[in-house]
Amino acid sequence: MPLYEHVLIARQDLSSAQAEGLIEHFGTVLADNGGKLVDHEYWGVKTMAYKINKNRKGHYAFLRSDAPSEAVQEMERLMRLHDDVMRTLTIKVEEHKELPSVQMQKRDERAERRERR
Repeated sequence: MPLYEHVLIARQDLSSAQAEGLIEHFGTVLADNGGKLVDHEYWGVKTMAYKINKNRKGHYAFLRSDAPSEAVQEMERLMRLHDDVMRTLTIKVEEHKELPSVQMQKRDERAERRERR
C-alpha cells in the first residue's frame, strides 16, 4: 500500500487531550477503510505565520499512514468537514523516515547547516 504523511492544524482553544483525540479519531477512520496509522507525533501549540479563521496559534499534529488512496481521501474529506481542524496537508512518500521528525528534534541533534555566503 502507498505511504503517506499528514500534518494537521487544529484550533488553539482545544485542550491537548482533545487534539490527541483528533489524531485517534482520524486513525480509526483510516483503519475502518482498510489502512493503518503507522505512527503519529503531537507537536504542540505553535504560533502560525498568519491568522487562520481568526486564530494566531494552533495545535500541530503529524501522522504517518499506510493506506489505500480511498482511505486517505475519506480521511481528508472528514478533516475538511471537522470544525476543529483548520488546515491539513497530505503528501505521498516513498518510505517513512525514522522518528523523531525534524520538528521534534532538539537543535543540537539536527544536522549542521551549510555555511552562509
